[in-house]
Amino acid sequence: MTNVANDVASVLFVPGSKPERTSKALASAARVVCIDLEDSVPASDKVTARAAALAALAAGDRRLALRINGIKTRAGLEDLLALVNANVAPPLLLVPMVESAAEIAVVTAAFDGNAPAIVPLIETVKGLRAAHEIAAAPGVGAMMFGGGDFAAELGVALAWEPLLAARGAFILACAGAGVGAIDVPFIGLDDQQGLIAETRAAKQLGFTGKAAIHPAQVDAINAVMLPTAEEIAEAQQAAQVFAAANGAAVRFKGRMLEAPIMRRYRRILDQSSLTNMRSEHDA
Repeated sequence: MTNVANDVASVLFVPGSKPERTSKALASAARVVCIDLEDSVPASDKVTARAAALAALAAGDRRLALRINGIKTRAGLEDLLALVNANVAPPLLLVPMVESAAEIAVVTAAFDGNAPAIVPLIETVKGLRAAHEIAAAPGVGAMMFGGGDFAAELGVALAWEPLLAARGAFILACAGAGVGAIDVPFIGLDDQQGLIAETRAAKQLGFTGKAAIHPAQVDAINAVMLPTAEEIAEAQQAAQVFAAANGAAVRFKGRMLEAPIMRRYRRILDQSSLTNMRSEHDA
């Protein structure tokens, strides 16, 4: 796997204060397992959770990511310094409650040029207003829509319709910067059909991944977000037809195939390549 920031179809969160859950999460098919030091960890457990997370990262599994506390908090600054001093940077570093590109600059500067790919969480109206600049900041590998805090700020339910406009604005920022977009977890743990429906809606809107809060959600998310064998085969055929036409517009499966459409097919092929690389890595 060359760049885990491009392989975020499913991101499974585990509390940093429950280190025994990390190995169980890694046994799932989650593309990324994110140890969380923020919302799922009470203040009294921050120090021990941080130590456990650093120990897990030191084991070297490249599927492990880390969410620190916000860098405008003492806990977040302590997380960042501990991570730098331990020299065990994960491939992905999730930074919550980001509201300006300056916060990303602080994180990257702390690593002195060796920062992991950064995933800012956009969780406030202020953050959404600055999302284009944040997404385009050097070091950003993907972005995540933090719907829980956003819904609380708006005073609405954490549901699809109330947050649709915010999701749309978020997707435009990610697309403009060319970075992946990860959707908020679906919180109905016993509603598998609801999870599938929301994941499909997120993919149709332009999200490239969705977060999970339980291993039982992962397979359904992967089934929607990752390209199917049929989609891969069609993309391969399209690439052959487009190449044979020397890049000119050409008829394909009853539709016009031209450069903008081919870009979508290439994204499918890129995802397929990453999936194959992950399979070889895990074998």
